[in-house]
Amino acid sequence: MFGEFLNILLRSIKLDKSLYKDNKNFGEASIYYALLIILLGSIISIIPNSSFLNYMNLQFDLGQIKGPSLKAIIISSFLIWVIKTAYLYFVGIILFPNKKTNCSFRKLIILVAFAQSPLLLNFIVFNEVLLFFILISYTWYNISLIIGLNIILNYNNYIKTTLVSLAPQIIFLIYFLSLFQNQTGVVS
Repeated sequence: MFGEFLNILLRSIKLDKSLYKDNKNFGEASIYYALLIILLGSIISIIPNSSFLNYMNLQFDLGQIKGPSLKAIIISSFLIWVIKTAYLYFVGIILFPNKKTNCSFRKLIILVAFAQSPLLLNFIVFNEVLLFFILISYTWYNISLIIGLNIILNYNNYIKTTLVSLAPQIIFLIYFLSLFQNQTGVVS
């Protein structure tokens, strides 16, 4: 059982496409593996979050900063997992399905959790100097999610899959860039 869990983690980190093609990986035990990945990811996220808070304190001398409680971190991680899956289900299956798309919410929620395996590598970010690694692991996670979605939703190309999975980040980026542009007084 533990060997199977490690196999799923390593195959997801290696961006192995066969992980998402094999229906055995979406069987009965897979929801428990998915829950464990989200739980471990939320606990591990405390390490880079603490490094980030220390970095901000060094830059801006904010005084004593206390991060959120473990309970709040775990609950928010599970909530974000369900919201992300609901978004992907709505956009990928209801709004923009392929002719061959046949996917359940359960399979999609497991996929989103499996794709988060690269985020478990954030335990490396124990120091402010290593904060850049968060961007690497987040990019790795997005690539893993795009590969899995392309297979699970039976899309024919990665462009549609990339747009479906990264649309919220692109919209937020455009929004924050427009806010920044308005605050700096740059007129277009």
